[in-house]
Amino acid sequence: MKHAFPHTSFNLLAKLTASFSMLFVSSLGMELASPSDSAWGESSTSQLSGKLKGNILRGRDVFNGKGVCYYCHGIDGYIGRPPRLAMDTAALIAKLNPPPSDLRNPEALRLKTNKERASAIRDGHPGTGMFPDRTMTDQDLADTLLYLALIRKDPHPEQ
Repeated sequence: MKHAFPHTSFNLLAKLTASFSMLFVSSLGMELASPSDSAWGESSTSQLSGKLKGNILRGRDVFNGKGVCYYCHGIDGYIGRPPRLAMDTAALIAKLNPPPSDLRNPEALRLKTNKERASAIRDGHPGTGMFPDRTMTDQDLADTLLYLALIRKDPHPEQ
């Protein structure tokens, strides 16, 4: 039996869509700051358990790497800067309805707390193409949530 999704593409889409939960974050045009440039480069508490510190640079690496968030949300969260993808994977992403959220545009984001964002990343986001991602460690998730706060210019990154 031939599957609608090639096995590899489906797995990539599942991972990228899982990262898609971070999807709801915002504010266009902000450049990445290093932790020393930001008052909250490292968070004193975790968005998950209250025990982990998030790190913006590691979060950026997860977002643009193993988390595959950038597949749908664009490189560094710029929705108009997609990475080079296999044609079948890009075609699947282009068909997502609703389309991936612009994580730099706070008005477009429905998830308002890190608890909601973390749940969407881990468990998927119903009504979207966001698949669950259970491969991220708690530290990866804390780092990614802090990076998402940076790109949406959130003055309260731990909420």
